[in-house]
Amino acid sequence: MAQTKAQRSAAAKKAAATRKRNAAKRSEKSAKGAARGAAKDISKAAKSVEGAAKKAVKAVSKRVEAETSSRGGGRSKPKRRASAKKKR
Repeated sequence: MAQTKAQRSAAAKKAAATRKRNAAKRSEKSAKGAARGAAKDISKAAKSVEGAAKKAVKAVSKRVEAETSSRGGGRSKPKRRASAKKKR
C-alpha cells in the first residue's frame, strides 16, 4: 500500500523524534559516566593527598624523635647557676 505524502512526513517526524530521544539518552549516560569517573579521580586524589600528609607527619615525627634522642632524650641535666661569691 503506497504512503501518502502526509504519512511519509509524519513517519519522518516520528523517526527524527526517536533519534533525538536516543541521542539524548546516550548523551546522558556518557555524562553520568564522566561524572562518576571525575568523582573517582577526585576521591583518588584526596586519598593520595591524605597518604602524603600522613607520610609527612611520620617523617617529621621521626626527625623530632631523632633530634631528641641525640640530645639525651630531651632530659638533659639542668645547667649549674653561677653562685654568688660569698663575702667574708
